Amino acid sequence: MRTLETLSGGEWVATGEWIDVHDPADVRVPVARVPALAAKDVTRAYDHAERGFGVWKRTSPFERSRVFSEAARLIRERVEEIAADVTAENGKTLTEATGETLKAADFLEYYAGLARQGYGTLLHDVRPNHRTHTQREPIGVILVISPWNDPLITPARKLAPLLAAGNAAVFKPATETPLSGLHFARALHDAGLPAGVLNVVTGRTAEIEEALLDDPRIVGITFTGSNEVGNRIRRRLADRNVRFQGELGGKNASVVLRDAHLPAAAKAVVAASFGQAGQRCTATSRVIVERPVYDEFTRLLVAEVEALRIGPGSDPATTLCPLSSPKQRDSVLADIDKALAQGATVLTGGTADTEGEREHGCYVRPTVLAGITPETAIWREEVFGPVIALLAVEDFATAVEAVNDSDFGLAAAVFTRDLASAYRFADEAECGQIAINTTTPGWDVHLPFGGFRDSGTGYKEQGEEVLKFSTRVKTVAISLGEAVRG
Repeated sequence: MRTLETLSGGEWVATGEWIDVHDPADVRVPVARVPALAAKDVTRAYDHAERGFGVWKRTSPFERSRVFSEAARLIRERVEEIAADVTAENGKTLTEATGETLKAADFLEYYAGLARQGYGTLLHDVRPNHRTHTQREPIGVILVISPWNDPLITPARKLAPLLAAGNAAVFKPATETPLSGLHFARALHDAGLPAGVLNVVTGRTAEIEEALLDDPRIVGITFTGSNEVGNRIRRRLADRNVRFQGELGGKNASVVLRDAHLPAAAKAVVAASFGQAGQRCTATSRVIVERPVYDEFTRLLVAEVEALRIGPGSDPATTLCPLSSPKQRDSVLADIDKALAQGATVLTGGTADTEGEREHGCYVRPTVLAGITPETAIWREEVFGPVIALLAVEDFATAVEAVNDSDFGLAAAVFTRDLASAYRFADEAECGQIAINTTTPGWDVHLPFGGFRDSGTGYKEQGEEVLKFSTRVKTVAISLGEAVRG
């Protein structure tokens, strides 16, 4: 078992207390351990971040760009090592982990370029002989809290833009999956990031929550995770002038219209629903099908699902990986049991998979449920596992109504050969991400990302939109009149 240190103040440190990291394919033996920081260590990380911000905000954007470009090169150079750790701690397949690693490098490269661009706008001024412009500035020390499901790409999505803009960060990776975030931090450190600009807090959240969330130097918190935790953070910040960016829950729907290419739609829905064992915020979990094609589409869908190969992420033949932890596995199985108690029927799957070498892993068979109504809990509540529920509807209008009948509004897809229906769906579906004849997950780094309603908090991620969270706008007016010339 490897022992890793964490980054604080430009140094790799440990405290003597440790957290074990387990492979969800076989949870019996830890694969690594990381420091369990205490509250005093968190406060020290904010001390470092405060000093790091003072240096970094005055650092040339061209130097910031150079650091990011070099860090991206290092991640690409280390892709096999990093991807292996993503798989080891999260369980996702090596193909998924490799894609996540390369996407993290993409984020660094994209914001390396954006750091070099203009940072303001020249504005007209009604006063003669005046020139007025705006300029964007970093806001300060930002707390980054990332989840276990995408342990590398989510830190990259959050840290790259805020650091490129000149901010400093205290970064708390998920307790279950800290290795990936430490790889990201090491690449930036090795690329020359000044001490204190990025500080990584590994530890048990319950033991350090107060120090992590209540430090007066925090000016922004960006969080990806459950609505329960996100809302608790928002309430905690209610009387403080701290920005909050939340990427929260989803109950994403894919609609299959009667004119869709059904085999292609079935393949896309399976990819959207069961990639990473359904542990994506944008994963499809509701499938809405027009009644004339419901039976045929269901037959095709179940055949695609049953062709998935369950196994450890390290096996190249695996197409459905384990869930990330015993707790997550048990939660998904409880959701399935609840659905059955409420009248749902299982078309395939529905149980844990403990056959052979999978006995000690966190496996759930890919599950398709029918007999669902809009009142069934699993139709409304996020499951975050390899489970989809089917609902037949009469027409397009009813399908859109079913999509929008949700507390969430992250992602939705429609499968159709009719261009008018595609555009109408894009206009009427109340979600932040709309897919036409393709999967709900998967967006390039330059495309704004985020949901509506209870799926988000208004600040988008990715692209240039994300800079609205981590920068502030200053307006500057300059007189060119006689008093100046005199």
